[in-house]
Amino acid sequence: MQAKKRYLTLFSAGACLILLFCLGRLQFSLSRRGPGRPDDRRLPGYHPGSDDLTEYISPRQKRDANSGLYMGKRCRMESCFDFSLCERNGLKVYVYPQQKGEKLSESYQNILSSIEGSRFYTSDPGQACLFVLSLDTLDRDQLSPQYVHNLKAKIQSLPLWNGGKNHIIFNLYSGTWPDYTEDLGFDIGLAMLAKASISTENFRPNFDVSIPLFSKEHPRTGGERGYLKHNTIRPYRKYMLVFKGKRYLTGIGSDTRNALYHIHNSEDVVLLTTCKHGKDWQKHKDARCDKDNAEYDKYDYREMLYNSTFCLVPRGRRLGSFRFLEALQAACVPVMLSNGWELPFSEIIDWNRAAVIGDERLLLQVPSTVRSIHQDKILSLRQQTQFLWEAYFNSVEKIVLTTLEIIEDRVLLHTSRSNLMWNSLPGGLFTLPQYSTFLGDFPFYYAKLGIKPSPKFTAIIHVVTPLVSQSQPVMKLLIAVAKSQYCAQVIVLWNCEKPLPAKHRWPATSVPVTVIEGESKVISSRFLPYNTIPTDAVLSLDEDTVLSTTEVDFAFTVWQSFPDRIVGYPARSHFWDSNKERWGYTSKWTNDYSMVLTGAFPLLLLPLTLSHFPLRYYHYLYTTYLPASLKTMVDQMSNCEDILMNFLVSSVTKLPPIKVTQKKQYKETMMGQVRHIFLLILSRASRWADPDHFAQRQTCMNKFANWFGTMPLIHSQMRLDPVLFKDQVSILRKKYRDIERL
Repeated sequence: MQAKKRYLTLFSAGACLILLFCLGRLQFSLSRRGPGRPDDRRLPGYHPGSDDLTEYISPRQKRDANSGLYMGKRCRMESCFDFSLCERNGLKVYVYPQQKGEKLSESYQNILSSIEGSRFYTSDPGQACLFVLSLDTLDRDQLSPQYVHNLKAKIQSLPLWNGGKNHIIFNLYSGTWPDYTEDLGFDIGLAMLAKASISTENFRPNFDVSIPLFSKEHPRTGGERGYLKHNTIRPYRKYMLVFKGKRYLTGIGSDTRNALYHIHNSEDVVLLTTCKHGKDWQKHKDARCDKDNAEYDKYDYREMLYNSTFCLVPRGRRLGSFRFLEALQAACVPVMLSNGWELPFSEIIDWNRAAVIGDERLLLQVPSTVRSIHQDKILSLRQQTQFLWEAYFNSVEKIVLTTLEIIEDRVLLHTSRSNLMWNSLPGGLFTLPQYSTFLGDFPFYYAKLGIKPSPKFTAIIHVVTPLVSQSQPVMKLLIAVAKSQYCAQVIVLWNCEKPLPAKHRWPATSVPVTVIEGESKVISSRFLPYNTIPTDAVLSLDEDTVLSTTEVDFAFTVWQSFPDRIVGYPARSHFWDSNKERWGYTSKWTNDYSMVLTGAFPLLLLPLTLSHFPLRYYHYLYTTYLPASLKTMVDQMSNCEDILMNFLVSSVTKLPPIKVTQKKQYKETMMGQVRHIFLLILSRASRWADPDHFAQRQTCMNKFANWFGTMPLIHSQMRLDPVLFKDQVSILRKKYRDIERL
């Protein structure tokens, strides 16, 4: 009985509490919605004109609401990016016109120029999928002379801003003394950030892009190659671990650099810091400053980089550091000590293959950690630093293009590049997914995938003269090529102004012969990626090329061992003319060469059968990657297309072409005499008879080098001869014995 009373009492009390709670909620709701409350404005977090915001708002919520950095903190591509703008034209980027009176830093101008010179650029905002400000946002440190004032109002007034949607903002520096926050000082809205020194906490995955901190001296295009020139190197250098930089005595970033002296031993671990920076550094110097400064001045920084295996990259005032790119270029494995830094291009780069990721709190363990790394691993790390430096970081253009390519992979997710494409030669910038999403379609991955190139080739014969006789060189060439056991088909590219000849005019062959009328009759059309090409290899020939079937077979056999390079017979070279301070072009027969050409002299007397085997993918790159300005120049001159193709392939592979031998062997003196006579009798219609032909090729070399930003051609002394070519054995044992005959 007592138990029943207790349960009844508890039930009644519970029911009363529930009733009171419901009445209280109803009264609170009515009081919030009721008009004319005199103390509304006294409530914490009250916003005028708001119906439902009178609850208490924490300081963090206020910061998130007011700070541009946190406005879109939850942004991802699927939530803050309008993909519909990209449906028609793909990723096209519009750069706002520069506003009158607005100055741009050199670094930001380089960024905008890189975008405007890329395949992504459009001058029509109606065609754009991504927008870039013409207002300089790189330096948002209020103490900097590059700081742009009133940026918030200027951006908000832009008619296409739309709250920042589909915009990307580039930034190198944010915040100022003493805390150096990552706030840019204006409302970025729904815009993406391409930001240096961004923390993992503030980085929005699949939306922002972490870029490296680079100096104003960083080249816009081209860029220097890495220090590691050969793979046959000593695994260990003079120093094991080095660093040279500022030491901050107080404030953010001072902890790690102040502690470096604990592991510095002046032998194989050389970590140098100086207090000598800033106008009033002497006012704040400590007891170690004078000794540190003296030690600091004893060492040359470049010499240290070149002679060290590992380079320490501690954080500075901000998470990023110039030391990062310097270490990559020097093939000095970066040892990262910057907790919380989202490493550059972390979305696509596997940094464990190129760097050692350390912990600032475990500084004393760093020497023993790097000493424990095996020499094979060290060589692998150093090789990867060189690949990454040259593929993505050695110029502002590479940094900008990598940023845009990452965004394109997000937009066109079904054709995005794989991790292997981004992290192995030649890198994502040269592996265009529009061509294919299958790794086996790219020559660079054959070895990794265990794939062999197709056992056949397609011959493309470039024809510019009318077909008037069955004894013309083009007929003999067509028959000789078609007889090759490796020939799948022959394509005749008809770039002649006369109408196409009747089908019966062409000789009967055992392989298909397709005649295609060239687009606009321009010389670049020989490198178009025609859909009728089913093979990996393409034998590119001029109509007056003199080539035997045996020579074709041998060249193709060589190409199968080097499927990512140009393979051919005639070689040319480049050199630096110090007197004229420009690149020169030479056809002299020397031990060195850097190009294999694609045209031909028609006489047997001249050993200049200019033909080569490139890969079909290079035809695609030639058409889509190279700017229209270079191809237009080539077409207007009807010259230099072969040089441009050599530039392109060498820039991709970082390797020279392959020269194979040919049957016609003549000394240079005889060659010069015959050339002189030959040029006198050549038809004026031939481009080789043009006296300006050689001068044009000199001009082309320098125009191309200027666009690439560097000279990509590489010299080689390797020439591949047929097996047993020079051996004194029976002629019947020689596989390519016809090449020896004159």
